[in-house]
Amino acid sequence: MAGNASQGDPRTTLEFLLRQQPRTYDEIVADFERLAAKLGEDVTLSARHLRRLARGERASTTPVTRRVLQQMFGRPLDELLAPWAGALPAVDEPTGLVLTTGRPTADRELIEMAARRAKAFAFTAGQTDLTADVMEQVHADVQSLAMDYPQRPLSDLLPDLITAQDTIYSLLEQQRRPAQGRQLYFLAGVTGGLLAKASHDLADPHAALTQARTAFVCADNADHNGLRAWIRGIQSLVSYWAGRTRESVRYAQSGAEFAAVNSSSVWLPMNEARAHAALGDAHAARAAIERAERAWDSVQEDEVDELGGLCLFGRTRQIYYAAEALSWLPSQSTAANEYAVRAVAAYEDDSSPEWAFGDQAGARSALAITRIQMGELEGATEAVAPVLDLAPEQRINGIINCTQRVHQALRDSPLARDASSLQERIETFTRTPLKSLPR
Repeated sequence: MAGNASQGDPRTTLEFLLRQQPRTYDEIVADFERLAAKLGEDVTLSARHLRRLARGERASTTPVTRRVLQQMFGRPLDELLAPWAGALPAVDEPTGLVLTTGRPTADRELIEMAARRAKAFAFTAGQTDLTADVMEQVHADVQSLAMDYPQRPLSDLLPDLITAQDTIYSLLEQQRRPAQGRQLYFLAGVTGGLLAKASHDLADPHAALTQARTAFVCADNADHNGLRAWIRGIQSLVSYWAGRTRESVRYAQSGAEFAAVNSSSVWLPMNEARAHAALGDAHAARAAIERAERAWDSVQEDEVDELGGLCLFGRTRQIYYAAEALSWLPSQSTAANEYAVRAVAAYEDDSSPEWAFGDQAGARSALAITRIQMGELEGATEAVAPVLDLAPEQRINGIINCTQRVHQALRDSPLARDASSLQERIETFTRTPLKSLPR
C-alpha cells in the first residue's frame, strides 16, 4: 500500500490521499502515466518523485506534472502539497484518484480542430488586406510558442511551430502594406529563431543555423535591431553546444552592435563568457560576465523582450550562464559553485516565468561539476540526480551535453574510482536522447 496509519500523521494532503489507496507507489505512478496519456500530456513521474512530493520535500513540480496531478486527484496542486490539516477542504469533485474517460480528450481535439479551421478561414478572408484581428492572432500564436518553449517538451510544440512558420511565410508571399509586411517579417524572424533552437535541441546544428540565417534575413526586412541581436544570440548558442566555440564568440560579438537596449545586450556577453571559458580563457570569460552585469543599467524591453519566454533573457538565466561558464575553469570553482547554488535555488520555483527545464538541468549539472572539482562526490550525485530522472522527451541536446560534461569531470578527477555508479547512470541517461525518439 502507499501508506498506513502506523507511519504517523500525513505530512501533506497528497500523502493523506495516497494512504487511502490500497496500492503501491509504483502502481499509482502507473495510473498517473495512463491518465497523462489520455489527457494528451507527454510526461512521466517516478515513484521517488511522488514520495518526495507527498512528504513535503518538494514545494513544486513542472507545469505538465501539475496539470496531471490536479486532474488525478481533483484538487489544486497547492492544496495537495499543503501541510495536512486533519481534514480535507470541500471540493466540487470527488476525492481520491479521479480517472477520466477518453471523452474529454476527444472533445478537446474537436475544439482545437474547430479553432484551427476558424483561424485558417480568417487568414484566407483577409488575404488582400489583413485585419487587425488577423495580425493580433498571428502575434498571439508566436508569443504563446515563445512563452511555452522553455517549459514544455519540444514534441508538444514542434507541430504548432512549423504551422506558425508556414502560415507567416504564406502571408508574406502575398503583397502586403509596408507596416503589415514589417510586422510579419518580425514574427517570421521570431519563429525562425524558435525553430533554430528546436533544431539545436534535436542535435542538428546544420538545420539550426539554416533556420537562424533565414531568421536574420527576416530581421533585416523588419529592420529590427533587437531581433537581429536575439538571433545572433541563437547562433552563438547553437555554435557553443556544437563545439564551435570560436564561432560562438564571433556571433556574440557580431550581435553586440545591434543590442543597444533589449535583454540580448546581457545575453550576448553571457554567451561570449561561456565560449571563452570553454576555450580556457578565464580572463576573457570574467570580463564578459562583468560586461553583461553592467549592461543591465541600460536595458529597456522592446518587442522581442515583450514576447517573453525564450525571447527574454532574465536574471536567473544570467546566473545559470555564469555558473556554467566558470565551471569550465577549475581555478574559478568557488565562484562557479556560488553561482550554481543560486541558480539551482532560483529554478526550484517552477511557477516563475523564468523557469525552464533545460536551464534548470544545466544549473544542476554545473553545480555537480563544481562539487566534483571540490572533491564532493555525494554532493555532485545529489545535484545531478533530478536531471537523470528527466523523461526522454525532455532530454534535449543541451541537457545531454551538460550531463556528459559531468561524466567527463568525474573521469578526470581523483573521484573517478569511486564514481562508477554515477557514471553508469549518466551513460544510461544519454543513450535515449530526444533526437533518438520516433517522431
